[in-house]
Amino acid sequence: MRTRQVLALLRKYESPNVTRIAPDGSWPIVWERAKGNHVWDARGKRYLDLTAAFGVAAAGHANPRVVNAAKTQMSRLLHAMGDVHPHAMKARLARELSRITFERWEKHGRSKTIFCNSGFEAVEAAMKTVMLATKKPGVIVFKGAYHGLGYGSLNATHREHFRSHFNSQLKRFGHFVPFPQFEPAGLGKGALDGLEARIRDGFNRYEIGGILVEPVQVRGGIHIPPLEFLPMLRRVCNEEKSLLILDEIYTGFGRTGKWFACEHSATVPDIVCVGKALTGGFPLSACIGRAEVMDRAWPVSIGEAIHTSTFLGHPVGCAMVLAQIKEIQSKKLVQKSANLGQWLLSALQSVDSPPWPQTPKRNKPGADRLKLRARGLGLLAGIEFCLGNGKPATTHVLRIVEDMLREGYILLPEGEHSNVVSFTPPLTITQAQLADCVSALRRVIALELTRA
Repeated sequence: MRTRQVLALLRKYESPNVTRIAPDGSWPIVWERAKGNHVWDARGKRYLDLTAAFGVAAAGHANPRVVNAAKTQMSRLLHAMGDVHPHAMKARLARELSRITFERWEKHGRSKTIFCNSGFEAVEAAMKTVMLATKKPGVIVFKGAYHGLGYGSLNATHREHFRSHFNSQLKRFGHFVPFPQFEPAGLGKGALDGLEARIRDGFNRYEIGGILVEPVQVRGGIHIPPLEFLPMLRRVCNEEKSLLILDEIYTGFGRTGKWFACEHSATVPDIVCVGKALTGGFPLSACIGRAEVMDRAWPVSIGEAIHTSTFLGHPVGCAMVLAQIKEIQSKKLVQKSANLGQWLLSALQSVDSPPWPQTPKRNKPGADRLKLRARGLGLLAGIEFCLGNGKPATTHVLRIVEDMLREGYILLPEGEHSNVVSFTPPLTITQAQLADCVSALRRVIALELTRA
């Protein structure tokens, strides 16, 4: 089916708020197939994917090991009965998730899992766990956070773009505090002390059962906190007898150069939420909690679970996760993410303040000038664009992303103002492919500066 036909059908039959379709047809492309680090559109054009399709294709698109596991499972058992009659793959995966999380993190550690379908469901299962375990409804959450768009998770997602239309229906059990952002010169102990005081005040004012946080805010704009941040939250939760939930849906499975981002600061949560790269391309997520916490929170089933779904622990998804984990391990993709991530950040920092050719408009003072700032951790990186007056350069970034698409590179804007060009490529990407992308980005930015 041709691109125009596909987009015409979407205009006619899909909700208008889902797919942005540019009047001139320049956006979006229609994906036809994907393999490894590349995507082909309906016209046959090949693109290098710097998004891993929202971080999902960590081991590459259509990874053969993962695809074969799915095919084998589909031919044997396509669907089971969620919380009633189990299947072997669900049991095997629950054990494996315990092994790669709490059993690695702690001596004698062990976890128990609630399987879900999408990331926001895992977050909501985690918040339910907090409520049941502590009997306290409130959760400390962070400005800039993105935890999904379900009615429960919207209480923890900060951006008004997502919340404003539904505020009258939200219970507002999420209490927001600032998210600290790493500065090369050092954040300063006083800033974290001030944040801790804000969090303590939240515990004093509300019935707080836990703290929910992303170790790195991805959709918020690639915001990386100082290393002392998560240990501080761990200490506060211990002292307040509350639970620490880490949303590693985007950052898990090697994205930041560690299996999980919390490992950079050796912080062990009470609950961790995973998804996206978990399966490599199937809707399955998980809320993984300390066994003691899960046993305290959730009553033993007597035949009707109080949190479940039709596709809970889907056999095909479980088989794909087990294959995905093996692929990440066998190809040493976590270490590759760490090593290649250092190169990528250095390359982006060279774009950050390059010897750009001077143009008359470029020399204008004030808002017309662009300021760039790169940041990253593993193969999770971004360049923030601001105007000379400090305001977000949203229009410029959107044009840059569209120009890069025309050049054959799939990128996404992130941040509340869509002024951060993000990089979350498959962990299988090569340095040569990244270098080609950075060179193209440099050309596109130089072109954009002539428009500024």
